[in-house]
Amino acid sequence: MKLFYKPGACSLASHIVLHEIGGPFDIEPVDTLAGRTASGNDYHQINPKGYVPALQLDDGQILTEGPAILQYLADGAPNATLAPNIGSVARARMLEQLTFVSSELHKAFGPLFQDGSTEAEKSAAREAVAKKFDHVEASFADGRAAEEPFTIADAYLFVVANWANFTGIDLTKWPRLFAFVSRIAERPTTLAAMRAEGLTQ
Repeated sequence: MKLFYKPGACSLASHIVLHEIGGPFDIEPVDTLAGRTASGNDYHQINPKGYVPALQLDDGQILTEGPAILQYLADGAPNATLAPNIGSVARARMLEQLTFVSSELHKAFGPLFQDGSTEAEKSAAREAVAKKFDHVEASFADGRAAEEPFTIADAYLFVVANWANFTGIDLTKWPRLFAFVSRIAERPTTLAAMRAEGLTQ
């Protein structure tokens, strides 16, 4: 398999999960603005949507959309226990979190990464992100986040919540979420993925 990624983007979640699984894989960075891979290929020929991640399977097929890639990886490596059993309430809860991060939290960050966003738009985006963080903080109130096994939804939440550190949002205002991000950042697989993307030493 080969993961097409952009350093620090949402594709980092798939990169972390590939390390969690532990099998062989390749990675290739993408300049999404230029639409080119590091090897000089037209990225739109790989993923017409133009954004990351994209996962090239061993048979040449291309998967896109982070949540779909994450579920494919988890289901293909059941021994890694990165997702609860299909059909279980625990699985539905995991998908609930994965969907929230994808459709709500990730989306709320958008203006903070878009060239041309006004200060008013960025301020509104920070307020929107804060409201999403309020929800996550409340969901961690029962302490389960520190006890339950690591899942693909945790990988995605870590990556998106960690964007607070680069967008002028003080994550310590949400102590449970801050503790979660700090804990996931210390996982060997997270560190391996981040080093490979040049995000840490």
